[in-house]
Amino acid sequence: MIRINQIKVPLEHTQMDIVKKAADILRITPDKILSWQIRKKSVDARKKPDIVIIYALDVSVAAQEKVLAKCRNKQVQAVTEKPYLFPLRGDRQLNGRPVIIGTGPAGLFCGYLLAAHGWKPLLLERGNCVEERIRDVEKFWREGVLDPASNVQFGEGGAGTFSDGKLNTLVKDKYGRNREVLRIFVEAGAPEQILYEAKPHIGTDILIGVVRNLRRQIVAWGGEVRFGSQVTDLLFQAGRVAGVVVNGTERIQSEAVVLAIGHSARDTFEMLYRRKIPMEAKSFAVGLRMEHSRRMIDQMQYGRADDPRLPAASYKVTAQTASGRGVYSFCMCPGGYVVNASSEPGRLAVNGMSYSGRDGYNSNSAMIVTVTPEDYEDKSPLGGVCFQRELEERAYRIGKGAVPVERYGEFRKAVTGAEPQTSGSLQDDPDFRPEVKGEYCMAKVHDILPPALNRALVEGIDLIGRTVHGFADDGAYLSGVESRTSSPVRILRDETGQSAFRGLYPCGEGAGYAGGITSAAMDGMVIAEKIAAEFAPPIPVG
Repeated sequence: MIRINQIKVPLEHTQMDIVKKAADILRITPDKILSWQIRKKSVDARKKPDIVIIYALDVSVAAQEKVLAKCRNKQVQAVTEKPYLFPLRGDRQLNGRPVIIGTGPAGLFCGYLLAAHGWKPLLLERGNCVEERIRDVEKFWREGVLDPASNVQFGEGGAGTFSDGKLNTLVKDKYGRNREVLRIFVEAGAPEQILYEAKPHIGTDILIGVVRNLRRQIVAWGGEVRFGSQVTDLLFQAGRVAGVVVNGTERIQSEAVVLAIGHSARDTFEMLYRRKIPMEAKSFAVGLRMEHSRRMIDQMQYGRADDPRLPAASYKVTAQTASGRGVYSFCMCPGGYVVNASSEPGRLAVNGMSYSGRDGYNSNSAMIVTVTPEDYEDKSPLGGVCFQRELEERAYRIGKGAVPVERYGEFRKAVTGAEPQTSGSLQDDPDFRPEVKGEYCMAKVHDILPPALNRALVEGIDLIGRTVHGFADDGAYLSGVESRTSSPVRILRDETGQSAFRGLYPCGEGAGYAGGITSAAMDGMVIAEKIAAEFAPPIPVG
């Protein structure tokens, strides 16, 4: 197989244009290309508004060595596709079946691989199945009725289900797990283009069906998925895990328990802390959601707007403040919505979400600042949890239960005293208004975060606005609080994937080993591999 990188074609092009360009680079005629597959596709808008599309293509040709010798182009290289291989090395018989706590991407992919190879895992989820969960979430957004067990954070699919379904990751992947995650998603109903898009995404509306299909496949292979089943305690014997307690009463025996609990399982963190499971507070980030019109972001990024040939534009921005704090965008949702992502009564958190079409009027992202254990008043391993809860309680009070929203100009004035502009591109747009899933109100968002973080956000946003024209527009909306960017806790594990209490496998974002859907799914695969390295599948009974 030959890989050709940096194939540049105009925005308006056909598949044959791509093939002809590839053939030109190889110095052969197009009919000599026996087969081809897009490996990567990206938009190059560096010379806006002149936009080109860049492809990487895998092609097969007759007499490959001869073609490569004739070509001698740095864009071209021979590649050998190495498929992902699941290890089967364990020989110790597993007593019972593996128990996986949580059905976010880490738990689902851990369960998927184990089920595919004969382990018949039991997945326990405190929330509802995704079909019921979507009704619970929409009722909350519509009526303000929160189900603490089934909401944007909890339920089948995890917190990522109600986001954008973004699948890009910075995790280095020499074992092929990343591509295997994407392949499994496609097999479960995701669009095939996620296999090659530079910034792949599924969209909340499609992701719901994908999650359901992953569960059905796990069950078809002999696994079991139980909802409304919160693990409230762990069982131990001779220094290792012996099982779990579900809903305070039911005891399930297992010597392989996976903690794929998600970043918002605060009551489970507290249980683990009481049980003296080794854990520590970790750094994470907090901030606010910032909304611009989608048209403005398209203009910023592409030098044009409303071009149906282009996807809604995304961005990734960062700034370093004088205080040393970094400010950066996170979980950018083109053509998306701010969502009330609360999971505890009396506390309010927000997130961002896009549907697959990314066709909302606004685009938003979290503008966040890193905080460290030094920022937490509580110095215990749960100090970050306490810090999050304080911010969320303020957000709830300020918005009186609704998502609090404030124009950036008013926010900056409250923080620095600088008068806001009375007119500008967003203030003058009559169709630009907050796009929020759930009730919202105009309020003093500047009273949510500590002053030092507010100052860092203003400095960072203004710095970004100097190079990204319009980003610091006074008419942009800020809403808060974005407090669930990642887990505030790390549950310690060793090279075998286990806690000091053997048989307990901390996994995924909640345990502090991932950040986002793909990296969490990949970590779930890692833990499935660790279990397979130690145990043989259980012997069928009967």
